[in-house]
Amino acid sequence: MRFTMMAAATVLSMFPVVATAAVPKGVWTNPKRSVRVAFLNCGRAMCGKIVWASPQAESDARANGGGPLLGIMLFRDLIEEERGRWSGSVFVPDIGQTVSGTIEQIDANTLVGEGCLAAGFACKSQTWVRVR
Repeated sequence: MRFTMMAAATVLSMFPVVATAAVPKGVWTNPKRSVRVAFLNCGRAMCGKIVWASPQAESDARANGGGPLLGIMLFRDLIEEERGRWSGSVFVPDIGQTVSGTIEQIDANTLVGEGCLAAGFACKSQTWVRVR
């Protein structure tokens, strides 16, 4: 009996524990303060939904062939790789493309997001701050 329990524990330890992502609470804004995002659980991943956009940000998105920003999932399929660091996809409205990206929570009020066009090349980062 003891051997069976140890064997079961060994087998179970080989499978990763599936948990929902820890989400940075609150609403966050980009450096230009033109977009605000709220992060939420999206299945087993985290995503960031645009909850407010300035008229200028909306205009810029439309000029580049995009539609309204409100409600768009800006950050998508983010999986927590290590505590406070997620990787997934970032939609860039200014160019109308989704790129690979990461988010790292620096402290309770600061996130750094980075998006790369191709395999770590042509990367840009932004520091987002909590607005509430």
